[in-house]
Amino acid sequence: MSVDLVLPCLNEAAALPWVLERLPPGVRSIVVDNGSTDDSAAVAARLGATVVQCKIKGYGAACHAGLEAAEADVVAVMDADASLDPRQLVRVTAPVLAGRADLIVARRRPVSRQVWPWHLRLANAELSRRIRRRTGVALHDLGPMRAARRTALLELGLTDRRSGYPLETVVRAADAGWRIAEVDVDYLPRSGRSKVTGTPLGAARAVLDMSKVLAR
Repeated sequence: MSVDLVLPCLNEAAALPWVLERLPPGVRSIVVDNGSTDDSAAVAARLGATVVQCKIKGYGAACHAGLEAAEADVVAVMDADASLDPRQLVRVTAPVLAGRADLIVARRRPVSRQVWPWHLRLANAELSRRIRRRTGVALHDLGPMRAARRTALLELGLTDRRSGYPLETVVRAADAGWRIAEVDVDYLPRSGRSKVTGTPLGAARAVLDMSKVLAR
């Protein structure tokens, strides 16, 4: 396998079949079960995914557990809720595999206005502005699909285990002089409610986590 795909997972049994059946050739899926109460782990295993159990709650904890379990030279991360099409994964992995970039971050392009509520789109735009100011990297989204080389990611020494994990990845990579770029991907209606920003409390926690990362 040329790429390991980490899929942080919390109660995504309904979405996993669609996601896992659309993986490009040469991609191994690592589904990180972060305390699901449905049969996500069983569904993932039945469909041929490597299943990793992560008992520490948090998006970052699940991502890092998958990174540590990965074996391929290039590791990608993507949400398991069917909001992103795995067939477009090559857009973020190809530049890394070819040596043209060190970190590729997907820029979500919603297929309709209903996919991305205005308040979340506005919050993401403000966060992206702050990232550009802090790092000098021309990013317009902190999308949940990204790719980089596994060894390099581990060497960043990422410590956030909650919503700030992807932001810490970008900040530390920028500070290390990585070549960072973004590519467009379709943003689709998700299966179920977002585990991070699907509630006011979840959105507030995400903002707090990311603000802490930027303040370091």
